[in-house]
Amino acid sequence: MNTAMNDKTIKLKEAIENCSNIVFFGGAGVSTESGIPDFRSEDGIYNMKYAYPPETILSHTFFMQNPIEFYQFYKNKMLHPNAMPNKAHLALVELERMGKLKAIVTQNVDGLHHKAGSVNVLELHGSRSRYYCMSCGKNYDMDIVLKAKDVPVCTCGGRIRPDVVLFEESLDQDVIQRSVSAIRNADILIVGGTSLNVYPAAGLIQHFKGSMLILINKSETSYDSQANLIIRDPIGETLAAAMQ
Repeated sequence: MNTAMNDKTIKLKEAIENCSNIVFFGGAGVSTESGIPDFRSEDGIYNMKYAYPPETILSHTFFMQNPIEFYQFYKNKMLHPNAMPNKAHLALVELERMGKLKAIVTQNVDGLHHKAGSVNVLELHGSRSRYYCMSCGKNYDMDIVLKAKDVPVCTCGGRIRPDVVLFEESLDQDVIQRSVSAIRNADILIVGGTSLNVYPAAGLIQHFKGSMLILINKSETSYDSQANLIIRDPIGETLAAAMQ
């Protein structure tokens, strides 16, 4: 760890110590240290070659018209049942237990924040941990997909789908409103592991009115010019060091 990183980690640590109203906004980079690939990097899912573009496969229309192909891709590329929370997830759990972190707003659908023990998690795009029957609404967990030969079917005979937001679908407005409220009322907003290129989720940052915007991301973001502190190092190591 270089001197500049030490200096920035100290600033992050001091900011956390002196604030009791923090919100964390996270993206795919939070979970890459748990072995879950992101979407848009050079090695991400969106840059791999498939019969159809991933954005097409993960759309509402494709799911409705080609459920077998959808679940083949989904089970092969989207499910990571053995993934475990990393240092970033665990640091956020501790911040919440200390009463400093008021909410986690996440673009991720891997469920690792809940798995780590965080309570107030606002999942903008849903969760791969949850499933439901499109006919009767019965809830299921990931096992129903893992055990299914192709398309999981409810006891009522209805098709089961992931509780995630597919392309062509709208975000849950209740989750959006709660996220806006949390971000608007925060004194410090820590944004980690996201390039802030995915809308409408990334647009939520515009509602921040607090005193300190902190960005922890390996690449530049559209909000760099507005940030009070920018850290380019791995988010797990950064948050863990700041919590020491």
